[in-house]
Amino acid sequence: MLTEKPTPLPAKSVFKNPFVYTAVLLLAVAVYVGWIFLSRHLANRAYQQRVGREQAQKQKANDQAVVKQLGGTELAIQMLYATPEIRRGEPAEVCFGVANAKTVALEPGPASVWPSHNLCVHVNPKKTTTYTLTATGEDGQQASQQVQVVVR
Repeated sequence: MLTEKPTPLPAKSVFKNPFVYTAVLLLAVAVYVGWIFLSRHLANRAYQQRVGREQAQKQKANDQAVVKQLGGTELAIQMLYATPEIRRGEPAEVCFGVANAKTVALEPGPASVWPSHNLCVHVNPKKTTTYTLTATGEDGQQASQQVQVVVR
């Protein structure tokens, strides 16, 4: 009995092993889940790009509207007004707003004024005075307007 050779076990088929089926099933599930994540990532990326383009277009439209409101790209005196009537000796204000001006001058008036969308300066006219605002653009083009302060 000791000298008998053990009988070899019959070779098991790979397909009878449950670990093979489990591994194939897990691999299929992993591929499916990976595909879901990839497809959602690509869809999300496409959505973000589309929203980014739409926001950029809206921002561009808003910026163009603001530039147009502020005078476009051309030199413009947007507003010029003053205290309409004062008594002798009282101060008055001359207010102006310009767009795309390099320099401005107020005659007769204070020595220093500068380009602004809204600037008011104090003046002390002794008699009825007409103030002239002259704005000069980068290209040398000029625009002028006048306003009068009546002194009683």
